[in-house]
Amino acid sequence: MVDQEIQRLSKQVGHALKSAGLKLVTAESCTGGWVGEAITAIAGCSDWFDRGFITYSNAAKREVLGVAATTIQLHGAVSEETAREMALGALKHSRAQISVAVTGVAGPGGGTDDKPVGTVCFAWAKGDSALRSEQQLLKGDRTAVRQQSVAIALRGLIDLAGEHETAVA
Repeated sequence: MVDQEIQRLSKQVGHALKSAGLKLVTAESCTGGWVGEAITAIAGCSDWFDRGFITYSNAAKREVLGVAATTIQLHGAVSEETAREMALGALKHSRAQISVAVTGVAGPGGGTDDKPVGTVCFAWAKGDSALRSEQQLLKGDRTAVRQQSVAIALRGLIDLAGEHETAVA
């Protein structure tokens, strides 16, 4: 179930995207479509949500989003580099103008010394003009890591969608 914060953030995303005249595409791995679920829980989202890709495996990231095999080999599936390629690939394979990508280690297993459980990488892209990414180390169990990831993804969308308002002012 979507908690109140995620519901509030999803509504804000919808307002920001609709105001900016943008459509959204999501590319998700460790969140397994939870960002898309949060978005589609909002009535009227068809005005601003195009589609979502769940690319859990490395093969899916390559085949569906066009993430380069060398990117995954050099940096790993959980990396800002992979997240950026996921975000750009989602834009390329959709009719959207803004995207978010999430890839991480939600646990309880799968962590390493370099990328412990809770390591999540995010990327947001808007057309050809903006691409940003970040890595977070989140605390809690699998559900908590995934839930925090959804909230971070949504906050990043609000920030990126709102940039047009600052540029116009």
